[in-house]
Amino acid sequence: MPLIEVRGLTKAYGGRTVVDGVSFTVEEGEILGILGPNGAGKTTTVECVIGLRAPDSGTVRVAGLDPVTDHERLTRVLGAQLQQSELQAKLTVREALELYAAFYPHPADWRPLAERLGLTDKLDSRFGKLSGGQKQRLFIALSLIGGPEIVVLDELTTGLDPRARRDTWQLIEEVRDSGITVLLVTHFMEEAQRLCDRIAVIDGGRVVALDTPAGLISRAANSTVMSFTPSAPLDERALAALPALTSVEERDGRYTLHGTDETVDAAITLLARHRVTAHQLRVADATLDDAFLDLTGVSA
Repeated sequence: MPLIEVRGLTKAYGGRTVVDGVSFTVEEGEILGILGPNGAGKTTTVECVIGLRAPDSGTVRVAGLDPVTDHERLTRVLGAQLQQSELQAKLTVREALELYAAFYPHPADWRPLAERLGLTDKLDSRFGKLSGGQKQRLFIALSLIGGPEIVVLDELTTGLDPRARRDTWQLIEEVRDSGITVLLVTHFMEEAQRLCDRIAVIDGGRVVALDTPAGLISRAANSTVMSFTPSAPLDERALAALPALTSVEERDGRYTLHGTDETVDAAITLLARHRVTAHQLRVADATLDDAFLDLTGVSA
């Protein structure tokens, strides 16, 4: 049985439907990512999962619980870090951890949790004095302090510098490795590709794709890109006839072919047959960015 099961979720505001029949599951021990353009319905979907909003229709179950009617029981198995999270500026890290621990009948010991998240030397620091990365570490600690089976992280690394972002990625991997199931909302393609076992792409309030990162990339219209500068003129009609070729571009004597591995193999054979050398040859796979653009029509 999936730990999170969403079926036909619909939510509207002021007559405008922002979540339109969304369905997905999250299996125990996995990281499921939710990707989508701004305004796609990602955060509303997550708010329905954690019980902050009631669906207009459809069903949501988290560890077998209804997030709205069983909300008190849900808080014992689910932790969450929301997109807009703040604490009182003068609250110290120690006070925040002690306060949140007091909310649960059997909280995790916050001291080893703080050490694990690199917060031990910041326990007496006020929230308003913490860096962005330190605040995110604190919010992760607060989402875990109840000893949850599931943690929901919404836009966790927005606003962080590259080093802090990568440190946070490592923390999320450690959370998953400890046996906690993660639902991760993000708009960073690299983040989703590195962390997620599966990704649900939401566009216009609907799930337009649900697959592994590799599976989504394989759907990209141009799964392989080859570029080179030929040592001699080429027969462009022969290039245009390459198998699985979706487009060919020439600029200042350099060619870029979009297609598949089959296209690349055939192009290399064609060059060899005509004894043409491919200078500055580059072959690259499609990225999650490419797949996202194909699925949503917008760049990440």
